[in-house]
Amino acid sequence: MQIEKGKLFSRLAEGHAARITVVTPNKRLSQALMLEFDSFQIERKLSVWEAPDILPFGAFVQRLYEDGLYSDLSAELPMLLTPAQEEEIWKQVVAGSGLLAVDGTAAKCRDAWNLANLWRVRPGESNEDTSAFSQWLNHYKRKIGSDVDSAQLPDLLHKFLPELKRPKTVVAYAFDILPPQTKEFLDALGIEVLFSKPTPRAGGASRAAFDSPKKELEAAAQWARARLEAGATRIGVVFPSLQERRKEVARVFSRVMGDVKPFNISIGIPLDRYPVVALALLVLRFSEEQLSFDEVSRLVRSPFIGGAESELGARMKLDLRLRDKLGATVALPKLIAFLDKSLVLRQKLEKAFALRETGLFAQKTPAEWARHFSAVLEAAGFPGERPLDSDEFQARAKWHEALGELSKLDRISSPLPFNEVFSILRKICADTLFQPETPDTPIQVLGLLESVGAEFDHLWVTGLTDEAWPLKSAPNPFLPLAPQRKAGIPEASAETSLALDRRITDGWKQAAGEVVFSFFTKEQDRDVLASPLIADVPEKKVEVPAFPRLRDLIFASRKVQIIEDRVAPAVRAKQIRSGTKVLSDQAACPFRAFARHRLSAEEMEEPADGLDASERGKLVHELMRHLWEQIKNSEGLKGDVSSAIEQAAAAAVKELKLEGRIAELERARLARLAREWLEVEKARPAFSIFSLEEKRTLEFAGLEFGARIDRMDKLESGGHAIIDYKTGGSITPRRWDPPRPDEPQLALYAVAAKEEISAVAFAKVRPGEMRFMGYSRDDKAIPKVQKAKAWQPLLRAWKDEAESLGTSFARGDAGVDPKKDLMTCRYCGLETLCRVYEKINVLAEEEFEE
Repeated sequence: MQIEKGKLFSRLAEGHAARITVVTPNKRLSQALMLEFDSFQIERKLSVWEAPDILPFGAFVQRLYEDGLYSDLSAELPMLLTPAQEEEIWKQVVAGSGLLAVDGTAAKCRDAWNLANLWRVRPGESNEDTSAFSQWLNHYKRKIGSDVDSAQLPDLLHKFLPELKRPKTVVAYAFDILPPQTKEFLDALGIEVLFSKPTPRAGGASRAAFDSPKKELEAAAQWARARLEAGATRIGVVFPSLQERRKEVARVFSRVMGDVKPFNISIGIPLDRYPVVALALLVLRFSEEQLSFDEVSRLVRSPFIGGAESELGARMKLDLRLRDKLGATVALPKLIAFLDKSLVLRQKLEKAFALRETGLFAQKTPAEWARHFSAVLEAAGFPGERPLDSDEFQARAKWHEALGELSKLDRISSPLPFNEVFSILRKICADTLFQPETPDTPIQVLGLLESVGAEFDHLWVTGLTDEAWPLKSAPNPFLPLAPQRKAGIPEASAETSLALDRRITDGWKQAAGEVVFSFFTKEQDRDVLASPLIADVPEKKVEVPAFPRLRDLIFASRKVQIIEDRVAPAVRAKQIRSGTKVLSDQAACPFRAFARHRLSAEEMEEPADGLDASERGKLVHELMRHLWEQIKNSEGLKGDVSSAIEQAAAAAVKELKLEGRIAELERARLARLAREWLEVEKARPAFSIFSLEEKRTLEFAGLEFGARIDRMDKLESGGHAIIDYKTGGSITPRRWDPPRPDEPQLALYAVAAKEEISAVAFAKVRPGEMRFMGYSRDDKAIPKVQKAKAWQPLLRAWKDEAESLGTSFARGDAGVDPKKDLMTCRYCGLETLCRVYEKINVLAEEEFEE
């Protein structure tokens, strides 16, 4: 029997004495109906009224069960498994079969069992998947024994219903489809059962097309703001893929709405993504295993650790120091050892680490682990000193619920080691979609199916392309297909799915006075068509006002003061501590030289696994220094150099304080490099080592620069050769060429040397690519090194360029002027300081090769 919504509200207005309960398909619809009833009461000029009994159908069934637990029936009622307990039992069942993808399969099995009960589908053995599920189901039933799960709870309660406290009337609201299990339960209540549905609204539906999903989203947000400013109180915007686009939707709506947030996004995010919960999980992991440096850095800087507020500045500086001290992975004892004893952070982490000794490696029950986890977090000072905001407070409360869910696994689980129980806890958090409670907002952003049955003043449904709507059929793989279709499960066939989606579309058309259906015509380079379900809707251009962005309003109210920032104060000190690197940075970008060498600005580096490129380069330099200290000249290459190679490799490894297996591997690698490189050296005319790693002071433009020359050889053909070792792949002598040379160091050494220089060369020490590369005065200096067309003019050009760069740096030139636009900026790390992206259009940059 049907009841109009107006009459339903009138009966609800009678209060609890009427003993009427309204059940809905989902929680979102219950909340919406509650708000509508509040508006109904306000229109009646009431200021106080009894809250109506409106709740989702599943919550209604569970409430009846809980009422039974507190009655004389408690001894007869079986224990109800929690969702986490159900999932864990399914995981145990699936794991016993030897399947690798346990978590995903267990979740699908649970869905199949719920579906089978809801639609009265008998599991069968029509194929390999359904046969496996039938076997798993038998094992599952044996494991739960006399307990009951949520899938069977409505059926179990049938015989107890006469003795349970039931309402006088139950109204099923907005049930477009009534599954057999739900219908049988309502029939078994033995009370008046009525049905109600949203009141159709007279209005017009229109269709709008946009060039891209982004433009469609922007238009929907601006439309919602326009309707809000016009006085509407119930505005709905629906997105087919809201879960995937949630961040983008939140960002665009926040930007369009300005400094207020009059909207609510219905779909929550996994609990483990909330910062306060993510930190709790991180601390627990750190108490047992190593973390990456990035994770340790987040922990050190987190506001949810004891002492975070009082030590805020100290911890920021600490994070910077730890980047030089710690490796790519860090264990808790190692971090504690690097912390000053006076830091609260150290004291908290020491307390947490002390709990490691209380049987961390022993197996415990889930409840014991839950208590241990709470103790570890308390020792670490979780959740910090400052008061939590509303979202953080609610997320922490949900975290406590997750620990409670973990504790309840005692009934179905044996004692577990840390890694297994932590994995369970992390999955509970990941599977919990959480949305903090917020005040009622006029704009509701919903997913497709969440909007079914809801009513609005204005409704916009986005993304209705032919690929997104109607939804594709998706029968459950663990249940026989024919019985699914016979039962009428909407997802089981294209026909039933289309029929349901057609009814939902018709419902949207009557859900508001104004309804907009939209779609996008282009997705990247692909054409997209509108859904056939909105083909009959007339197309109409949506008038969307262009609201100024908050940043534009701020910018418009600016008071402009023009300051010339290309020139910094002139350099006063004569000695430049940073050496010739200053001039290479000045050539690359004057601002880079100013920021690095006068402001001491550097990008914070993150420790990497193994040796980075810089450390490998140092190893090669040390190898060559120790090698040539022994060999000394080309005559020394004629004898057996094996011993010299081994000693040099060992000395280089020792110099960098490498130990263990990595030291052995590096010694072997360096020895191979040395043997291959010396074959190149043997092809040279006679030479002798003049200096190795010699420190010198170079002077240009009145400034003194410290330098270290890798190697200088005295040549039998006359003059000296300056050699610089390189291990990278993309090196060429053209990097010395003015103007603004990429690597001017060797050229600077050559023009500043008091010795007669007849060759300048890179020594490319790279397996399979060993060679000299550079310029020489004649063909006799170094084999395969290019003879300069005019040696003295080349040296003069290098000197003039050095003077020019030195003068530019000395007078304070600091303009943002990257030599090769963003190619120069790729590895600079100072982009946020110089704001180069405001000067150069990133999208207009052409692709360039490494």
